[in-house]
Amino acid sequence: MDSHYEVEFKVRGDDFLAAGEASNQIKETLIMLGVPSAISRRASVITYEAEMNLVIHSGGGTLRALITPEKLTIQAVDEGPGIPDLHLAMREGFSTASDRVREMGFGAGMGLPNIKRNSDSLEIESGVGKGTTVTATILFPEGSGGRR
Repeated sequence: MDSHYEVEFKVRGDDFLAAGEASNQIKETLIMLGVPSAISRRASVITYEAEMNLVIHSGGGTLRALITPEKLTIQAVDEGPGIPDLHLAMREGFSTASDRVREMGFGAGMGLPNIKRNSDSLEIESGVGKGTTVTATILFPEGSGGRR
C-alpha cells in the first residue's frame, strides 16, 4: 500500500438490526487493500466492539479507519454520556448495559477489554456528558506495508 486510505461510517444508536455493518465494511476494505489476515482479524474485533459500544451506550456516533503503510488506526467517536470510571470500564465483565440489551445477548462487559487486547496501542478520551473517543492502533510488521 503506497498511500493513505480512510473510510468512515455513521452508526445509529440502538439500531441492533444494522449493528455490525460498519465493521464488516471496514473488514472488506482491509481485505481488498491486501492487509494481512491476522491484522484483519484483530481489526474486525476492534471495529465490531467499538461499533457495538456506539450502538449500546452512546446513542450512536462515527466509526472510522485510517490505513497507512505503517499502521491501521480505528477510531470511534460519540457524543454520548461519557465513561464515569474508565478504570472500572476496562475490567472484563463490567457493563452498564441495560437489562433489555443483555436479554438480546449483548453488554457482557468485554468490549473495551477486547479492543485493548487486539490493539498495539489504545487511547480513550472521555468526559461525563461530553462523549467518548476511542482510538486503537495496529502496527503493520516492518516492511509489509500492510500487505500479505
